[in-house]
Amino acid sequence: MSDTATSENPEHSRGGTYSVKGKAYTRDTRYLTTRVTADGAEGYPVEPGRYRLVAARACPWANRAIIVRRLLGLEDVLSLGLPGPTHDERSWTFDLDPDGRDPVLGIERLQEAYFKRDPEYPRGITVPAIVDTTTGEVATNDFAQITLDLSTEWRAHHRDGAPDLLPEAHRDELEEVNRRVFTEVNNGVYRCGFAGGQEAYDDAYARLWSALDWLEERLSGQRYLVGDTITEADVRLFTTLVRFDPVYHGHFKCNRNKLSEMPALWGYARDLFQTPGFGDTVDFAQIKSHYYEVHRDLNPNGIVPLGPDLSGWVTEHGREALGGRPFGDGTPPGAVADGERVDPAHTPLR
Repeated sequence: MSDTATSENPEHSRGGTYSVKGKAYTRDTRYLTTRVTADGAEGYPVEPGRYRLVAARACPWANRAIIVRRLLGLEDVLSLGLPGPTHDERSWTFDLDPDGRDPVLGIERLQEAYFKRDPEYPRGITVPAIVDTTTGEVATNDFAQITLDLSTEWRAHHRDGAPDLLPEAHRDELEEVNRRVFTEVNNGVYRCGFAGGQEAYDDAYARLWSALDWLEERLSGQRYLVGDTITEADVRLFTTLVRFDPVYHGHFKCNRNKLSEMPALWGYARDLFQTPGFGDTVDFAQIKSHYYEVHRDLNPNGIVPLGPDLSGWVTEHGREALGGRPFGDGTPPGAVADGERVDPAHTPLR
């Protein structure tokens, strides 16, 4: 992003500012776009054990990477660091770990790994981030590219039976669907929640619900978003849907309907939630803690709501009647790795 763009959006350099009075929300899309690739062309070659994926369960963008890593079976080659659900204006912190330090990187704040890469790093300290453990520096935080690269550049290290999340036969459709889901839904809920004025909110709300109505119609006749198997598109939509009723409906004022009032989307979301690799990565308590405690300009007292009831997530969804093969020619992932299980008190899965 240029200096001019930054001056037009000074909130992008002010930690803790999410909504600016009178302005529509604009996402800061300045990332470290270097990639971890099989050939190491950008200085970061894929190597088992060399990198650590730092990904807070609370964050939808990070949740994507956690899901893809698990579906592809990369746990033994790409370790996982889990910051706590809240952060201040400086950084995500490792307050869930003993002594408040990541046990592999030895740091208290993710900010330290960004400053290792660039001592004057001026942008947001975001998750997911892939950190090079040999240097302690962030290799990349380009969340959209990270999951694509896990499917392609890390292919030699996938588990036997790993699904193809980027089927070549559907590549153009995948890109089109992903683009609309990102602009209108993944980012659309934030445009509603962080709108700085009524006009900006009204526009964001209309765009969001237009897209959700499109998805409701699309998913009424097919089990998955693209083709008849789970793809990257489903991962990307799921992480927004699973946060919709607990957070976006109220906190972000996306309140025309609850997810549970949209039959196709609700059935689709439950289908994925009950699929290994999806719901077993979701920590509802951390999700609520993050949004309601961190966004103090929206929720000044930091009160975290006790609801909603989560038991519906494990009810019958009936989506099998639409056909589809969840993992295509592959197989479901195995049991969640030791040390990576969601607290049973934070999920309806048992």
